[in-house]
Amino acid sequence: MMSENLTPERYAPENQPSSEKESSRFPDGFRILQGKQEFITYMNHSSIRIWSSNVAAHYDPHSHSAIEIILPDRGVSLYQVRDELYRVQPGEILIVPSGWQHSLTEPPETLRYLLLFEPNPLLSLRDMPDISAMMEQPIYLHDDSELQHQAQEILRRTVDCYMAREPMWNTMCYSHLLQLYALLGRYYLRVTAPEQYVARRSIDPAIMNSAITYINEHYMDDISLEDVALFAGFSKYYFSRMFKQFAGISFSEYLTRRRLNAASDLLVRTRQSIREVAVASGFSSMATFNRIFRDHKNCTPSQFRAIYSIVMAPGSGKNVF
Repeated sequence: MMSENLTPERYAPENQPSSEKESSRFPDGFRILQGKQEFITYMNHSSIRIWSSNVAAHYDPHSHSAIEIILPDRGVSLYQVRDELYRVQPGEILIVPSGWQHSLTEPPETLRYLLLFEPNPLLSLRDMPDISAMMEQPIYLHDDSELQHQAQEILRRTVDCYMAREPMWNTMCYSHLLQLYALLGRYYLRVTAPEQYVARRSIDPAIMNSAITYINEHYMDDISLEDVALFAGFSKYYFSRMFKQFAGISFSEYLTRRRLNAASDLLVRTRQSIREVAVASGFSSMATFNRIFRDHKNCTPSQFRAIYSIVMAPGSGKNVF
């Protein structure tokens, strides 16, 4: 049986303006709300949080970089995801993509598990771009299908793994999440978007994987579509079409995401200046870096570093930025 020993969380008190920054510390990480943007931190050496709640609560509209999955056990959880209202009942699953604004209302007697995890470990796998379109939309499993039952079982194992906290638990949790997305992705490619699956199979995967490896090894340099197309042995126009068919996103978007992932890691894990981080991540200028970072992360690089570099001052019991 899964335990229910994690403290439920609530958003801003109604008497506090939502535009103000709030921070809270919980046993498994910090959570900070700046306006409608939520920033989540995790326990050391992890990038996943799971907790249960059996009390009435309301979470105001917000968004975050983490993927959010709700797993109700009792009652109905009301999710407003952009313009769509979902009434998620026991046995059903709702997956909210990274960056999508949503709110959650839980009436009395509701019991659910909420999973938050960073998608970067999943996105680093080479065949994940095949299902990027699927991952960028809400997934609502509610038709009592075999797919839904299998997904439920995988998520229950994920929760059990998180609660047990045995050695390598973060990796084990992600292994279950990989099973979940492999299950959903196979269904998506075979049933929802078979034409994409057929198109990808017509492309030589060895060539495209080599091109992606080249990008991953040279993203910090001043590389262009023409450079990678030349490396792959194609014209830039043909390579551009092939790359999008294979990866599900354009070359420029892939390169931008790769550079942003590198920059985010450097901001948190090093003391390099913002300018040094921009250069090391492959951005041509500070203006470009700041603009692209703000567009994708909804904050500046300096704000991101302040939020994710939170530490507890020794003996103070207060958050230090």
